[in-house]
Amino acid sequence: MELAATLSFLGAAILLTLMPGPDNIFVLTESLTKGQRNGIAISAGLCSGVLIHTIAAATGISIIIQKSAMAFSIVKYLGAAYLFYMAYQAYNEKRTEVEVKSKAIEHKTSFLKLVRKGFLMNVLNPKVALFFMALLPQFVVKDGFAIAWQMIILGIIFMLQALIIFSLIALLSGKLSKYLNSARFWKITKYSKVSVLSLLGLGLALARK
Repeated sequence: MELAATLSFLGAAILLTLMPGPDNIFVLTESLTKGQRNGIAISAGLCSGVLIHTIAAATGISIIIQKSAMAFSIVKYLGAAYLFYMAYQAYNEKRTEVEVKSKAIEHKTSFLKLVRKGFLMNVLNPKVALFFMALLPQFVVKDGFAIAWQMIILGIIFMLQALIIFSLIALLSGKLSKYLNSARFWKITKYSKVSVLSLLGLGLALARK
């Protein structure tokens, strides 16, 4: 693996994780309404689910790359099309209003049950699987070690940075909600998200086997 490619992947991962989306907004609202503990547990579950999608993408795509150039091209262009579609969806995304309560009501649900809830939310979401199949291959280098292992390492990097960011969202939920309700903040993050996804899609479309 090349340091430049790994750092580029980390940068893209952090940007995508920071931008408002279903997962981090869910962590934020859970933290605001049910307490920071719940938000952190959900975060742990959501991020652990990344490993399942990573392993599936790594094993499947590595086999495809080894089998034929045509199969790789099909997967590559489908992945690029999906990233462009995600960029289009981000452009049309409506602003989400987050209700701020004066005090969160602590729900004494088992920590492990909350982790399981987050894990299942992530693993059972086919959009996440498609996203990782489109994202990971373009940061793999030919001269590195086995493709599958490169992708697994990238997936672990994504998981760890997402866990840190989601946990911070849970801990700082009270302060962050006002930014999410800001029209200016939403506009900036929306166009940033569109740009990042479009660049990732273009990078995948131009990638070579």
